[in-house]
Amino acid sequence: MESNPVTVAAHRHYGIRYDRQIQDLLTRETKVFRVDGTMVGVSDFPLVSAVVAARPVLAKERSVFKPAAGAEIGHDSATRSIHALGRDVMAGVETAPPPAQRLSGEWPYAASSYLREWLFASDPLPMSLLRKRRITSSDLLSQVVDRAVTVWPGSGGEGRGSMLGRQIVDAADTRERRQAIALYRRATATLSDGVAALVANSLWLMGPERSDVPRTELTAVLWETLRLLPPAWMLLRSGGDVYDGLHPDIRSEDNIALFPLLMHRDPDHWSDPLEFRPERWHGVGDPEKTSAFMPFGFEGARCWAKHLVVPLAERLLNVALDNRITLHSPEQQTHIPLRSLLSVRFTAEVAAA
Repeated sequence: MESNPVTVAAHRHYGIRYDRQIQDLLTRETKVFRVDGTMVGVSDFPLVSAVVAARPVLAKERSVFKPAAGAEIGHDSATRSIHALGRDVMAGVETAPPPAQRLSGEWPYAASSYLREWLFASDPLPMSLLRKRRITSSDLLSQVVDRAVTVWPGSGGEGRGSMLGRQIVDAADTRERRQAIALYRRATATLSDGVAALVANSLWLMGPERSDVPRTELTAVLWETLRLLPPAWMLLRSGGDVYDGLHPDIRSEDNIALFPLLMHRDPDHWSDPLEFRPERWHGVGDPEKTSAFMPFGFEGARCWAKHLVVPLAERLLNVALDNRITLHSPEQQTHIPLRSLLSVRFTAEVAAA
C-alpha cells in the first residue's frame, strides 16, 4: 500500500499500558498459538480467512442478534432493526448535538452516554431506561426495566420516538415485544459503546497535536485507529469437526480466537506496522478490501452497523475537537483493560461554552 506525503505529525500518541494478558498477546511471534487447554489463537490472515469460510456464524456467536426471549432472532426482525437503527443515526447526526460539556468526564463512558442521549433522547419513559448505562450494566435492573417496558412501553406521540423504539411499541405479542426490547438494548449499547471506544482511541493516538489535525484527515485517522487499536480486537468461534485439517495445532474440540489486533500489526502485510500513520489510507477507495484488515469482523459475520460507525465517529470527533477537548491521564499514560471492547481510559474536559 503506497502512502502520500505525511500531513499529520509523525509522533502523536501518548503512552499506552495494556492489560498483562493483552501485552502477552502482543509479544507473541507465532501466528498460531495455544491460549489455553481449550482455545487456539490465530492471527495468520490466510488461516483466519479459512476459519471464517469453514462455516456460517452460529446464532450463539452473534452479539446483538443472539437468541432472545427463548427464541432465535429471525432474519426479517434483524433486518428491520438494522434499517431502523440506520434511520435513527442518520436523523440524529443531522440534529444539533447535546451540550458538549457532557463529554467531560471518564472516557469512553462519557462519550457512550452522550451518543445514547443524542440519538435516542426522543424515546419515552420507561423505554429510555433501556439505554441508560447504569441500568444496562446491572442484570437485575435490566430485568426489572425489561418487564416494565413489556407491560407498558410508553408512547412518544405521533412522529416522536426513535424508529428502533417504535418496534417495541408496534410489537404484535409479548414474545415479539421482548425480542424488540432485547434488540433495542443491545443495539443502542453496541453502537454507542463501539463508537465511543473508537473515538477515544483516536483522540489518544492523535496526541497533543490533535487540534492541529486537518478536519479532512479525520476519516483517515479513524481507519488507522481501527487498524492499530480496533475496538473489535478478538472474535471467537466454537470448535467443531469443520476445522479439521486447517492447521495441525487446531483440534476439533478447540475453540478458536481470531485476533484482528495482532493481524493488523503483521509486518508481512503492513509497513511500519506499529506506527500510527493515517496517511497510509490516502487514496484507498475501500479500506475494508485491504488485505489483512478486518476492523468490523469477518465475511458472513461483519458488524451489522459497520456502515454507521465511521460517519458517526467522525461526527463525534468533530464535536470533541470543536469544543477543544483536553485529555488528562497521569504522566501521559493510559490503560487498556481486558474487556470485550478495546478502548483506552482517560479523563477529558471540554472548554466552557
